[in-house]
Amino acid sequence: MKLSELAKYIDAEFLGLDRDISSLSGLKEASSSQISYLENSKMLDVFKQTKAGAVIVSKEFAQYAPKDTEILISDNPHLSMAKASKYFAKIPFDGSKKPFIEKSAFVEKDVFIGSETVIEEGVRVMSGVRIGANVRIGKNTLIYPNTVIYDDCIVGENCIIQANVVVGSDGFGYAHTKEGEHIKIYHSGNVILENDVEIGSGTTIDKAVFGSTRIGKGTKIDNLVQIGHNCETGQSCIIVSQVGLSGSTKLGRNVIMGGQSATSGHLEIGDFAMIAARGGVSKSIKGGETYGGFPLVLQKEWLKTQVKLAKFLKTFQGVNNER
Repeated sequence: MKLSELAKYIDAEFLGLDRDISSLSGLKEASSSQISYLENSKMLDVFKQTKAGAVIVSKEFAQYAPKDTEILISDNPHLSMAKASKYFAKIPFDGSKKPFIEKSAFVEKDVFIGSETVIEEGVRVMSGVRIGANVRIGKNTLIYPNTVIYDDCIVGENCIIQANVVVGSDGFGYAHTKEGEHIKIYHSGNVILENDVEIGSGTTIDKAVFGSTRIGKGTKIDNLVQIGHNCETGQSCIIVSQVGLSGSTKLGRNVIMGGQSATSGHLEIGDFAMIAARGGVSKSIKGGETYGGFPLVLQKEWLKTQVKLAKFLKTFQGVNNER
């Protein structure tokens, strides 16, 4: 659509050179036919180098726009981006064109496969599975019943996806108005599962707002895990049941997340770190250590604290009994 039209739709001011815009993208990835947004000063250096055809930005940062980038001025760029995302959202699970299925692949009769999706040799897709458009399923991957894989996702070779898994749904992302309304952000990214990944039953992996949510080679994910948008895991991670990774969490290689542990978003966990069951990660941590508790500390310190607390409570109870 034309920038002038989009500006009206998202309540932004536009006085530049009108041009056609095809989609939304991140500042780093955007091309001259795409629009992006700048929410705050943390991405200012990236903004100065962006190749985006247009950027939604507040008035205070407009002066830093590259020469060939048009500007849409907004009091709330994040909210304006959310409104724009609805306009550029694709029709999901398009089936207007044929998929490509290798002869050696086995697909049950009641499976839906979207337009131009590729199913490689040796793949087995069981009953009730729904696969969106422009998906690629690598060789010898096994997909159990009732799994849903959304548009544009990539599944590597030799993966195992257990029943009722959801790969590529929108992340839990909203922009908020002054009146308290929650405006949905339609995610335009995807999920990439690298080779030899296993996903347990009932797990959900959200696609990225822009770019990819990525699960590293050889990573094993248990049942009932939630992985948020734009998360990344290194290779050979172990993620145990009921773990929750908030958006943009990055795990290094061979990270182990114990049952019911969780992270807040936009943080990094170093290589070979281990988070004990129910540990709460609220800031980035180094690798090679075992952590536990909340607020998170080294597991050995957490255990010492629990022993001291138990002794204190026992002593306190004894004093009360004497009274």
